[in-house]
Amino acid sequence: MSLPTKAVALAAASAVAWSSVALTASALADVFKIDGPPKVAIILFGPKNDGGWSQAFEEARPELEKIIGAKIPVVEKVPEDSSAITPPAERFIQRGYNVIIGTAFGYSDTFKKLSEEHPKVAFLDASGITNGPNLESFYGRTYESQYLCGMAAAAASKTGKLGFVAANPLPVVNWTINAYEMGAKAINPDATLTVVFTGAWNDPVKERAATTALIDQGADVIGQHVDTPTPQIVAQERGVYGTGHHRDLAEFAPKATQCSSVWTWAKFLGPTLESIKAGTWAPSPYGAFPGIKQGGTDIACCGSAVSEDNKKKILAARQDIIDGKNAIFVGPLADRDGKERIAAGATLSDADLWKMDWFIPGVISQK
Repeated sequence: MSLPTKAVALAAASAVAWSSVALTASALADVFKIDGPPKVAIILFGPKNDGGWSQAFEEARPELEKIIGAKIPVVEKVPEDSSAITPPAERFIQRGYNVIIGTAFGYSDTFKKLSEEHPKVAFLDASGITNGPNLESFYGRTYESQYLCGMAAAAASKTGKLGFVAANPLPVVNWTINAYEMGAKAINPDATLTVVFTGAWNDPVKERAATTALIDQGADVIGQHVDTPTPQIVAQERGVYGTGHHRDLAEFAPKATQCSSVWTWAKFLGPTLESIKAGTWAPSPYGAFPGIKQGGTDIACCGSAVSEDNKKKILAARQDIIDGKNAIFVGPLADRDGKERIAAGATLSDADLWKMDWFIPGVISQK
């Protein structure tokens, strides 16, 4: 993903972008058409076998290749710097590739510039915040899948004391933490969630230290919003349970991992590429924000520590989310300081989601 300073910038910029959605939601996007059949290339922020964020895109690639009927080349380990992003993008374009997929917030400005310089090329950027006539950023409603993993965490816990290893306290992480605790309370109303922020998306050393500290403090299930499987590995080493993020982390800790929030990018990008191929793609001026139904995230669930009865409850809750019967952030809801955040009968707007800087009761974290 990105460095802490860029993460803070993401929070601010995203809040502005989604505030615009709330103010001008009636605006319509124009259809964009590429010349010829789609030739797709992917630029990955991390290594394609990182076990998390980048690997989730790599694993979606074969399905996308079937959809467009062509191989999709990949460049990996491209940092969030214009001098690193531009050369591979330009090489692809010079070779006739007309759909470029990026995978980092820090690509936002560079992709915007490239899209303006190459108006006949389609650009897509995961976790980006810039958009245009031929550019669409996209991210998933991770709070949906993490709510369900929170249910699994409480179901597996014997003490009701849950731990969570997170990167940075920005909105996309805060809504994950809040939803996780809300899901946990749906199983155990007395469940608490202690959070440790590492200050980095990918730092196994800090993640190990944070996980160890949480377990030492009594947490018997560890959730996460960081890029490596380290929290799950440590949970298994210490004989407790956990829930993963990005991919099914039972691959790394089969005894510990009871649920994972997993990206389902083929489900979202597949129809997007099909619409580009058909000449009907209309990139949203505010970006795409898919949920479980549209292919943002989903869950891999459940492990042996989750009873069959609780598994049925989790899957029923998943179906409610898909059917629109559970928007999760519905009022009345106050934060842990007693301030009303969502009025009775109201649902939190996307604009307010992207500005989330508060936690619900039961979340214990650095203030």
